[in-house]
Amino acid sequence: MYRDPVPSLEAPGLLPAATPALRVGMIGIGTVGGGTFRVLARNQRLIAARAGRGIEIVAVAARDLARAAGIVGPAVPVTADPFEVATHPEVDVVVEVAGGTGPARDWMLAAIAHGKHVVTANKALLAVHGEEIFAAARARGVAVAYEGAVAVSIPIVKALREGLVANRVEWLAGIINGTSNFILSKMRDEGLGFAEALGEAQALGYAEADPAFDVQGIDAAHKLTLLAANAFGMPLRFAEVQVEGIDGLEAADVRGAEQFGFRIKLLGVARRTPQGVELRVQPALLPAAHLLAQVNGSMNGVMVKGDAAGVTMYYGAGAGAEQTASAVIADLVDVARQAGVPPAQQVPHLGVHPHATEALPVLPRAAARGVRWLRVPLVAGQGLHALQAALAGHGVLLQRAVWADGTPAAAPEALCLTEPLVQAVLDDALRALAAHPAVRGPVKALPVETLAA
Repeated sequence: MYRDPVPSLEAPGLLPAATPALRVGMIGIGTVGGGTFRVLARNQRLIAARAGRGIEIVAVAARDLARAAGIVGPAVPVTADPFEVATHPEVDVVVEVAGGTGPARDWMLAAIAHGKHVVTANKALLAVHGEEIFAAARARGVAVAYEGAVAVSIPIVKALREGLVANRVEWLAGIINGTSNFILSKMRDEGLGFAEALGEAQALGYAEADPAFDVQGIDAAHKLTLLAANAFGMPLRFAEVQVEGIDGLEAADVRGAEQFGFRIKLLGVARRTPQGVELRVQPALLPAAHLLAQVNGSMNGVMVKGDAAGVTMYYGAGAGAEQTASAVIADLVDVARQAGVPPAQQVPHLGVHPHATEALPVLPRAAARGVRWLRVPLVAGQGLHALQAALAGHGVLLQRAVWADGTPAAAPEALCLTEPLVQAVLDDALRALAAHPAVRGPVKALPVETLAA
């Protein structure tokens, strides 16, 4: 007979008196930290039942002491010094949700040196300093957990490590920045330009006053770095991710993609090839009927292709205090159960783990191969055949070339879909087009992804 895997909260002996609570020190009590505190307080009995022990916040570090005290109350000590929390003798695990890559690195390394597990939602810190941090954790025998750093409420790290552990991952692709996805959804649904859609995102709180990390693709690149390390067992290679944001897109690009039956999404793609792993964050065209093309607003979605499982998809909120708290607390529960991933397997890769068998270089941008979509502004009176001939002269063959709908005769634009080609060939052709007398402005080129099973 099937039995509920979650024990009744009223069951006698559910939490033995001898089971000590997991004592948590929190660095940062802003949006994510405040959400974590609220969810722990609201669902404390349910979480304790699932963890097998209580989880208590016993110390907090914050810049604004009065605000922090107002959130956690008088029973939890608050300090302005994060190192007091990182080295606190009564703290078992440190939750770092303050952000940044400088001081946060020092706090995390101090906590590890004092034998404390660490849970963080700081994707930038791990993408930049992760190799050092994970090495320190392995040496000290503690865990660094970071589910909240990748896809907010989506348990994608756990899926890669546990649910898909039997698979050789062939590729993964994700919409992993909610701000950019919100902007692109507005551009498509309401015909807005980039600046207008960004302004609306900022007014609604989806984008920061300085949105550079989001709209330039940097945030998504941090997350892709962590996903690729888990998917392929490779070191963290943030510096080698090819990054292009959405800040160069125009309404004409969105319309032109729709004309060919595509939608533009900011995709993070990690793909295994015979030459190495392709790591790319870039606006890309997806068929309008594709599942990832249906991920709209500030939502996130990740697809993974494994050799055994085939294609699986994961969908959830791409932003939010309690949504991120859900992932942070799940990591805390793993630590509380003492059943999380062993420290030596936090980000497995060759040279650390004896069972790793592959050395996977990152594929250079010029070697990437695929179909490309082009938007080419032409001088009035020029024909599509002349453009096709100019591209063919540089090795770029076209599947299709049409005039963009709604462009005036005085300023026509051609929309093209290439045959599969190597990026280096396209780059050479685009340099030649820039000097061609029939072309009146910069050519926009975006990859086309089908992500077929």
